[in-house]
Amino acid sequence: MLRITLVNTKGGCGKTTIATSLASYFASTGFRTTLMDYDPQGSSRRWLALRDDDLPAIKSIDAVRQKSGLTRSWQIYAGFDTEVLVVDTPAGISGSRMIELLRQTDVVLVPVMQSVIDMQATADFIEQLMRVGKVSSQKKRMGLIANRIRPEARSYEMLEQFLEGHNLPVVARIHDSQNYVNAMEQGQGIHEYHSESIAKDHEQWSPLIKWLNAGSPKAIPIQKPKAVSPLSLGSAVSY
Repeated sequence: MLRITLVNTKGGCGKTTIATSLASYFASTGFRTTLMDYDPQGSSRRWLALRDDDLPAIKSIDAVRQKSGLTRSWQIYAGFDTEVLVVDTPAGISGSRMIELLRQTDVVLVPVMQSVIDMQATADFIEQLMRVGKVSSQKKRMGLIANRIRPEARSYEMLEQFLEGHNLPVVARIHDSQNYVNAMEQGQGIHEYHSESIAKDHEQWSPLIKWLNAGSPKAIPIQKPKAVSPLSLGSAVSY
């Protein structure tokens, strides 16, 4: 199973949008996918509730509300059939909660937006990840995602300087686009949504998929999901 965790203590940086887009991408390319929501706001779960039945199925796990009669470990168990687990986390996560989340993950993705406040908060969070979360010592794969970027804005240069100042790979640069909002409102991921301007949005995900693929012994399709035939059960990503 490949476990991917979206995390940043700063709220509003797009963790849910990226988590749902990743989950829908993997589901659309034939992987048995689970989306785990640790956020009390439940945005990922609400997104799943909006999905049409004819879209690829994504298993949902509510990691917030305790279910009677179930142990904590059983409640958040993704099951043997899950091939890709995407974890959406809340803002302000720290300490033991963060350690719990990161202990079992394979990949840590940290979205950051191009505002001074976001960059400062993310810089502090990266330090916390290394110190408290011990990401480096546990040899977790960690990447930065420049999210909702606007290259024409003056703050874009500051963002690039911020990204260059950290010894972490920038695995994607995702531009600000209304297509993400429209897709979310329909319970779709960006790769499932169709509009005249969608091609550029799709292309921006290729570096991230290639980076994920570089750490996997089995290939992850990079093409758009609609162009990919369902994968066989033996072609799952495995760690």
